[in-house]
Formats: sequence, structure tokens, C-alpha cells
Amino acid sequence: MQHGELGFLTFGLVLLTAAVLSVPIARRLGLSAIVAYLIAGIVIGPHGLAAFGTPESIIPVSELGVVMLLFLIGLELELGRLVALRRAIFGLGAAQLALTALAIGMLAYLVGLVDWRGAVVAGVALAMSATAIALEILEERGQLQQDYGQRAFAILLFQDMAVVPLLAALPLLAQAGGSTHTNIGDGLRAVALIVGAILLIVVAGRYLLNPFFRLLAQTGSREVMTAAALLVVLGAALIMQKAGMSMALGAFLAGVLLAESNYRHELEADIEPFRGLLLALFFMGIGMSIDLAIVRANVWLILVAAVVITALKAAIVWLLFRATCVREADALRAGSVLTAAGEFAFVLIPLGGSLGVLDAAPSQHPDGHRCNHHAAGSTGRHAHRSAAATL
Repeated sequence: MQHGELGFLTFGLVLLTAAVLSVPIARRLGLSAIVAYLIAGIVIGPHGLAAFGTPESIIPVSELGVVMLLFLIGLELELGRLVALRRAIFGLGAAQLALTALAIGMLAYLVGLVDWRGAVVAGVALAMSATAIALEILEERGQLQQDYGQRAFAILLFQDMAVVPLLAALPLLAQAGGSTHTNIGDGLRAVALIVGAILLIVVAGRYLLNPFFRLLAQTGSREVMTAAALLVVLGAALIMQKAGMSMALGAFLAGVLLAESNYRHELEADIEPFRGLLLALFFMGIGMSIDLAIVRANVWLILVAAVVITALKAAIVWLLFRATCVREADALRAGSVLTAAGEFAFVLIPLGGSLGVLDAAPSQHPDGHRCNHHAAGSTGRHAHRSAAATL
């Protein structure tokens, strides 16, 4: 018992120390807090000081930071305002994802890194932007509510909504195991489940949440209101996760539905402390996942790919923003914010490896020997680390 308690205390102490020391140093150097957390994760991770041997156990918990962030952003968006963004979400968002995936996929195919199926997966995965990083940067700059910030948010929201159709379609690229009709049937069932989950959250948010919070407010207990706020956020996130969607999207929907509530500001104050700490943990978890051995073995490929992909994504976003009459300075800012590889690359790339759509070549060990191709778990794990190194 004492050993377990000591381990838990050490776990918290190391993470808090890393956060407290890294952020002031990064600020002195003019860097974002996000960069500080990523570097801190590398330093204390299994490939640095080895304070933690299994960063994979930290990331699922730390993803709650992204969930809290999306809930708070939803609280700032009234439903009417979200409807007003529909053109940016389904126009600008769809154009960015399609054009960026096409450009990256074609480049990967033409240089011979992957076949056409792998090019589709790689293009879509790397076209995604890092929601947590982009939104945190926009909030740090105080520009989330500006015109370009809202358009950038619309792109990020479309990417989140596009993940499930992409996951449903990915098995269709795999070499035949089951029939196409079975895959299409599975895809339709997945879509029906998603629609049902969204309707459940919308109905509950529309007709149940306000009376629920009104009843709890009569108790006069601040702790109960905090517990209720966490219950709503995590409940909506879990419903969407069970439906196969992003947890963050469920939390965002709950936030939007509560945006016009009388208890909006109280909910925001209750959730804010959890959001900041969990986001820090999320970024440190990503840093811990970066396998430095894979980075050293492929350093030139990673550097060239990072520069080329960053330039492609920034250029496409800049062109799309300029075409919609946004100021050139805002187009450049949007391009810089949306270039980081997204969290869903950690889902799509390992899944592509396990389905045999992506060749296992990028998942080689540093000594040059290939991982066993039929071992889906091994392929997915190395692909996950490769994606982390690219991020």
C-alpha cells in the first residue's frame, strides 16, 4: 500500500515539477507553453530520464484536457452563432481537408514512400491539424474570437466531425478479408449510431440540463455544482466515444447546448482549473511518446518531411483564407496555427498499419530490421511513435 502511494506521489511530483520548471524557461526564451510541455515530456519520458516507462498509460487520462478545452469553447458559442459558421465549417473546412490530403498523399506516392492506398491514409492523417495546440495558441494570443480565429476553429471542428466517416471508410482500402457489402453495412451502422448519439446529447441538453442545474443550485453547494459540471462534460464525451466519435466533439456539443444557460459562467469557472492542468499533462504525454531512437534513425527524412508538410499545409490554408477575403496577415496567422499534425494521426496511422494499408517500412527498428508485418499491435505501436516523432 505504501509503495503504491509513494508511486502515485512520485508520479504527481515529477509532472508538476516538470511543468513548473519548463514553462518559465520557455517564456524567457520567447517560446509557447506548449513547446515547454512537449520538451518536458521528452526529458522525463522513457527516452530521456526514464521517470516514466509507459507514457501510453498517461495519454488517455491527459486527453481529458482537450475534452475540457472543447467544452469551454462550446460555452462561448451560442447555437445561432454556430449555425452562422456553417459555411466556414462545411465549405472552408472541407476544402482544407480535401486539398491538403490530396497534396500530401500525391507527394508521398510520387516519391515512392507508399502505394496509393497508403497515400490516401497518410494524406488524410497528416492533413489533420492539432486541435489542442491550435486552440491553445489562439487562446494565448486572445484571437479565438477574431474573424480568422473563428474560421480556423471551423476548420478544426470539421476535421473532428470527419474522423468517424474516415475510420468507417478505412477498412474499404484494406486488402480483401470480408466482403464489400459487409464493410458498407458496418459503415452505415456506425453512421446511424453517431446520429443517435448526437440526437441524445442535443435532446438532453435542450430539455434536461437547465432544470437539472436549477435543481442543484437550490442546494447552495458549490461542490455539487462542480461535480455536476464534470458529470455533464464526461458524460457527453463518453456517449460520443462509445458511438465511435471524438470525446472532444461530445464535450463541445454539451458546451454549445449550455451556452445560453444562466449557469454558463459558473460552469466555466468550475471547469477552467481542470482544463489547464490536464492540457499540460496531455502535451507532456505526447512528448513522452516520441521515440528518440526512431528519430535518430530517420532524422533527415523527418526533417525534410516536417518542412515540406508544414509548407504545404500553411500554403493551402493561406490560399483558402485569401480566397475568402481575409486580410493577408490573418491568412498567414491561420496558416501557422493549423500546420501542426493532429491528434487523430495517432489513430489513423496505427489503424492503417494494422489493416495492412500502410507498409511496415516506416516502423523499422533502428538497426534496420523490419517489424513483423503480421503483428498488428507492433505495427500500430511503432506507427504511433513515428507519428509522435513527426508531430
